Amino acid sequence: MNASKTNTSTSSAETSREPLSQRLAGAWSRNQSLVPTLASVVLLIGMLGYAEIAYGRVFHAGTISSLLVSFAPTVILAVGMTIVIISGGIDLSVGAVVAFTSVAGVMLMNIGVDGWLSMLLMIVFGAAFGLISGVMIQYFNVQPFIATLAMMFLARGLASILSTTPVVTSDEAPILLLATDWKLIDGPKVNDFTVTPGLLIAALVVIGGVFFMHRTRTGRTVYAIGGNESSAQLMGLSVARSRVGIYVISGALAGLAAIVYTAEVSGKAQNVTGIGWELDAIAAVVIGGTLLTGGYGYVLGSISGVFVIAALRLIITKDGRISPEYLTIITGAVLLAFVLLQRALTRRRAS
Repeated sequence: MNASKTNTSTSSAETSREPLSQRLAGAWSRNQSLVPTLASVVLLIGMLGYAEIAYGRVFHAGTISSLLVSFAPTVILAVGMTIVIISGGIDLSVGAVVAFTSVAGVMLMNIGVDGWLSMLLMIVFGAAFGLISGVMIQYFNVQPFIATLAMMFLARGLASILSTTPVVTSDEAPILLLATDWKLIDGPKVNDFTVTPGLLIAALVVIGGVFFMHRTRTGRTVYAIGGNESSAQLMGLSVARSRVGIYVISGALAGLAAIVYTAEVSGKAQNVTGIGWELDAIAAVVIGGTLLTGGYGYVLGSISGVFVIAALRLIITKDGRISPEYLTIITGAVLLAFVLLQRALTRRRAS
């Protein structure tokens, strides 16, 4: 026992005698994967700070709550996309799946199907698209890009077949309850901090995504698949089941995002809903620090990426002089910068 204490104290002493430069270099090499995520957080804080100084009323309860509620569907999509990209895949179908499940769900409600059952079926429909993608990718060796692109066209086409005009639920539909404003802070005038059940659902999805990725065997398998699929198979991990499950989760979350979004727009569903949402989700995930090559990434980082995009839109809206079309250009520039940062860090790790 005394020998053990001696060894421990000796090791501690040796560590303490290491030059500061070596200790900093060791910490840097161990935590390089966190750099893009931290960069997105710093960027988000800087953008919000700039908006507050330049335009004011950004850190007000009303503005923050409006931002959170309006981006709840994107948060849900980003969680699913994070899991997919960490595995080394991609899912281009989620925006179209949102459109199909939204239209299908509202139409089911309008023909008399129970509202809660219709919402459950929306999630099931989304999971079914994910299941088809996962099976094609895993068992037919179709590239994720091609498989999910096919599902994107299929879902968008089915949504258009169902209806090319907006469909709206009745005023009594239970889906509208998810957009109920719950006032948490009663501020002066309209400066109240409110949340909705839809926002709470998004928060639960984030918590569930963090738990799934870091506290479950399947989550660790996802990281292993993205890092080195051959090694994951040699370790006896359930690669096939996990990969199919990843896309089922992504599809199911797209169906859930459709529920939250449909509630927020007063029960109106359209076949053109969700166009470009998959690109927003991918951009948020990459800005949040997840490597497109797989193996590295964090759910919370992706949420930071979502709100970087939200902050961009907020600045453009408040400025009034910037054309909304520039949002795409600015988002692309930010995305390119983070991709280059990821590339630089990946090369340093490889060397």
